[in-house]
Amino acid sequence: MARKDWGLLLLLIVVGGITAILNPRFLSAVNLLDMANLIGLFGIFSIGEGLVVITGGIDLSVGSMFSLLGVIFIDLLVNRGVPWPLAILAIVLGGIVLGAVQGLLVTKARLQPFVVTLCGLLIYRGAARYYTTDATMGFGYSDDFDWLGWLASGRTWGIPHPFILLILVAVVMGVLLHRSVFGRYLFAIGRNEEAARFSGIRTGAIVTGAYIISGGLAGLATICLVFYTNSVSPSSFGNFYELYAIAAAVLGGCSLRGGEGSIIGIVLGTALLQVLQNLVNILGIPSSLNFAVMGTVILIGVLADQPFIRRAIPSIRSLRSTAAEVRKQTQAAP
Repeated sequence: MARKDWGLLLLLIVVGGITAILNPRFLSAVNLLDMANLIGLFGIFSIGEGLVVITGGIDLSVGSMFSLLGVIFIDLLVNRGVPWPLAILAIVLGGIVLGAVQGLLVTKARLQPFVVTLCGLLIYRGAARYYTTDATMGFGYSDDFDWLGWLASGRTWGIPHPFILLILVAVVMGVLLHRSVFGRYLFAIGRNEEAARFSGIRTGAIVTGAYIISGGLAGLATICLVFYTNSVSPSSFGNFYELYAIAAAVLGGCSLRGGEGSIIGIVLGTALLQVLQNLVNILGIPSSLNFAVMGTVILIGVLADQPFIRRAIPSIRSLRSTAAEVRKQTQAAP
C-alpha cells in the first residue's frame, strides 16, 4: 500500500469512529452488511472508472450505460426467454462494445473524452427510454429468476455477493494495474502521453483497453444493480452514478490529471464514500444534498492533489532542461 492509501485508510477509520460515536447503530451487523453490499455495487464500476481516470480521461456515460444495459437484460430474460448465462454474457459484451466504441472515438477520432462520454450519457439514456417507450421494466411476480437474483444480490455466510465480487474484481484488476506491462503503460500514458508514444507504447490500444475494461465492469455491475432494485426505470436508473464513480476514484487517490491511482485506493475511496453517506443520514442532513456531498468530495480530492502537482513541476522542468542540454551536446558533437 502506498502512503496515500494508508492515509485514506486512517481517514476511513477516523470517519467511521466519529460516525459510530454519533450513532452506535453504525456498528450494528445489519448496517455494516448493508454498507458492504453498497460498497460492492458501487466499487465494481468505480474501479473501471478509475482505470480511465489514470489515463487522463474520464467516463461520464456509466450511469446511462446502466439504464440501457439494464432494460436490455430484463427484456432478454423476461420477454425473449434467453437463458440467463447467455443474457449475462450479452450484457457484459454489450458493455465491452460500448466501451470500445468510446475508446476508439477518443484515440482514433482524437475527440476529447469529456465530449465523447457526455454524448454517450445522452445517447444511451435516450436509447433506453425509446427501447421501453419510457416505461419501467421489471421481473413482475415471477419466481423464475429467484436463484439468479440470489446469485447476483444474495449473501453467503452473511457476506453480500456484490462485496465478494468486488474483492475478486479488485484482486484481478490490482494484478493487471500494478503487476503487468499494461498497468505500467496506463500510468506512463497518464503522466505524459506524448512521451509514452515516442517511447514505443501503442497509446491508442492501451487507452482503448481502459475504456473496454470500464465498459465490461459496467456491464457486470448492471446485473447486480438490476437485481438490487428488481426493476429499471430508464429515465432514472443509474442517474448520476458516474459522479459516485468519479468521486470514489478521486477520493481513492486517482488524479484527474492522470498517472496516479491504485485499485486498493479506489476500493477504500468507495468505502469512505458510503461511510460519509451514512454520516450524512445520521446527522439528519436531507438526502437532497447528497449530490452536494459528492461535489464537495471531488473538490476536496482535486485540492488535495495540488501539492503533489506543485512538487512534481520542478522535477519535470529539470528533466526537460536536461533533455534540452543533451540535444545541444549531440548536435554540437562532430
